[in-house]
Amino acid sequence: MWRELAPVGRHPGSGGYRRYAWTAADADCRAWFRQQAETRGLTYEVDRNGNQWAWLGDPTAGDAVVTGSHLDSVPDGGAFDGPLGVVSSFAALDELRARGATPRKPLALVNFGDEEGARFGLACVGSRLTAGRLTVEQAHRLTDGDGITLPQAMEAAGHDPDALGADPQRLGRIGAFVELHVEQGRALDLSGERVGLASAIWPHGRWRFDFLGEANHAGTTRLVDRRDPMLSYAETVLAARREAELAGAVATFGKISVEPNGVNAIPSLVRGWLDSRAADQAALDQVVGGVEKAAREYAEAHGIDLAVVRESFTPVVEFDHALRDELARILGADTGGDTGLGPGVGPGGTGLRVPVLGTGAGHDAGILSGSIPTAMLFVRNPTGVSHSPAEFAAEDDCVAGVLALADVLEGLACR
Repeated sequence: MWRELAPVGRHPGSGGYRRYAWTAADADCRAWFRQQAETRGLTYEVDRNGNQWAWLGDPTAGDAVVTGSHLDSVPDGGAFDGPLGVVSSFAALDELRARGATPRKPLALVNFGDEEGARFGLACVGSRLTAGRLTVEQAHRLTDGDGITLPQAMEAAGHDPDALGADPQRLGRIGAFVELHVEQGRALDLSGERVGLASAIWPHGRWRFDFLGEANHAGTTRLVDRRDPMLSYAETVLAARREAELAGAVATFGKISVEPNGVNAIPSLVRGWLDSRAADQAALDQVVGGVEKAAREYAEAHGIDLAVVRESFTPVVEFDHALRDELARILGADTGGDTGLGPGVGPGGTGLRVPVLGTGAGHDAGILSGSIPTAMLFVRNPTGVSHSPAEFAAEDDCVAGVLALADVLEGLACR
């Protein structure tokens, strides 16, 4: 499966993936998912929001156990973020069948659409729509860099955008959702463990900073006569790093738009997007508040107008404690702390120690946690790198993740 999926959407120059929602690469990924489902004799369907489902058992019976992740990518992303969870879900189902395990509850595998938000600027669109955390009106206003709206892109890809909307009936049939994901950090690598169990997702959000100055000639305008918004933006980038260090958090200006964007022109507008995440809300508020305060001081000093808009926000997500504890029991772990814990051997013989750890990355499991019980498993990433072609997980660690996921599915659905 990994070899078949690996070439899809891979850019020959960067070596990274450009699997953007509702594009040709995305269509190829979706075709791969459907083929994997049908090869295994699973019931395949696409929901009203474009998410793909593969069912073993009656989809309408209720109390289903669901696993999966996403197949889209960030610009020039790595191979594992998202796809590892989807590939592992099919492999875990194969493992269950090899064991002769018989599910007593429906099992489903899912590929959530547009998780990364690379094309339309909002993460987890498919799961947000399903959970009612993104309205139809808001979805219809999403546009890509070429001005194409989300409905237009979906229709061009053969999906009916008029069907978009919350899907409480579908969520009501799910008893538990477990998402396996490559770790986006080095906690497991530092502890020496292959698989971890999620405790919570840090609160995080995206803020747009618009610095408005005055366009002018780069060669003829005296420095003292300039209203250059790039100066205020640059100082704000450095302020974000300082504020993050003070709060023990992270803050990143990773995207910028400049007008008129000419080498020999002083910008009239510099628009930068801040991504910030912290272990708790107070720390996040401290960072973002500090960055905005500094930005306004810099803007005033340079005669620049500033507007700050919060474009998205996700509060802290505590994964369902009962489900987390059940996964820990199945895998033989203890949830007494967020560090490497005592040895445990799952019923499938994984022989794993299973530490419990938090994460600063958002996931579909986090979006759905307000509607259904959710949990996450992490697979070791020795590089600690994610959203980059350097993202990596060794094959034996991936196999350990598959076995752990199979243990979980067997414990939740087959007993």
